[in-house]
Amino acid sequence: MLRVGGRSVAWVPPLLLLVAIGVIDYNTGGEFRTISWIVLVPGIAAAICGVWGTAVFAVLAIGTYTAVDSAWPHQFQAGLPDFILVTTGGVLATLACAVRVRGEHRALHMRDVTDTVRQTVLRPLPPGWGGLEHAGVYLTADAQARVGGDFYDIQPGPHGTRVFVGDVQGKGLGAVETAAVLLGAFREAGYHEPELMGVADRLEDRMVRHREYTTAVGRADGDRFATAVLLGFPADCDDAVDAVVFGHEPPLAVGPGGVRILPVAGGLPLGYRDLAPGAPPRTRRVPLAADETLLLVTDGVTEARDADGRFYRLAEHVSRAVAADPRTVAPARLVALVRDGTLRHCRGRLADDTTAFAVRRVRSPGREGHEGGRSPY
Repeated sequence: MLRVGGRSVAWVPPLLLLVAIGVIDYNTGGEFRTISWIVLVPGIAAAICGVWGTAVFAVLAIGTYTAVDSAWPHQFQAGLPDFILVTTGGVLATLACAVRVRGEHRALHMRDVTDTVRQTVLRPLPPGWGGLEHAGVYLTADAQARVGGDFYDIQPGPHGTRVFVGDVQGKGLGAVETAAVLLGAFREAGYHEPELMGVADRLEDRMVRHREYTTAVGRADGDRFATAVLLGFPADCDDAVDAVVFGHEPPLAVGPGGVRILPVAGGLPLGYRDLAPGAPPRTRRVPLAADETLLLVTDGVTEARDADGRFYRLAEHVSRAVAADPRTVAPARLVALVRDGTLRHCRGRLADDTTAFAVRRVRSPGREGHEGGRSPY
């Protein structure tokens, strides 16, 4: 707080107040004394300075009070009662500052823990990871939480590169735990399974076993599920993408020529296959141009509402932006566009965790990781 050129200037406001009160009191009449107001000085310091700084201002306030009050004739002196007030105020301000600083340290520690959890769930992805240009934007509905149930990841392997984006039903630590469980299963299955459907089966099995565990330990989130999109970029085919959808919005293919919805909708959310055991989700291979970027979003984007209750029209917004500037198809530009459009549409009031993730194949070694590296947003 209150830094100029990297240096703290938190001591300036209480010092100015200290000087101002002393000068005002010295230059007013004996019938109107303001020196007892100096008790405000350590109080202000307690809010913006450290413990030692507050203690110093408490001592300065007592010393200034004594010096200024003693300069007046005896009949106009505030005397012992106000001296006790200033002394007590300084002591209480110092104690209050110690409590404040301790709380700040605890909050910083909890933020570090939360950031560690977030990096475990949403691990940083190297530029050009798995031969893909990629960018991601992740916003939590609770700005203090910093991590929620949305997730995305890329897993390269001997059978191609797999991409996993989804949203765990609900909020809180239970949703974060479920997202971590699914990502762990994806990182293993995405590397080892030769077929994308094998990855999908492993994810379904892991979701079901996690639900059985949470039910067995008596947790109230035993009916949790997840919607997701699983993509596969085959190593032997650079003009198509394989996709499996688990009750999620299908990806958008965004290219200089426009925006199209990949025809891959369908499938039940992860954890609900037992409701339709005879109709498992299917893998579908869809042609994909070299200059097309796949955009995947969670329902925090598609269900964002404006003041009139209207949903955010993602495809229309992206189409207009691409028509105005074809460079928008770059993953980093695309997710920044979605982020800004979503926040503008809902006026910054996110009702749910919001994720936008964009990927496309690296078009040449010279461009790898240049435009489409992991977004800093």
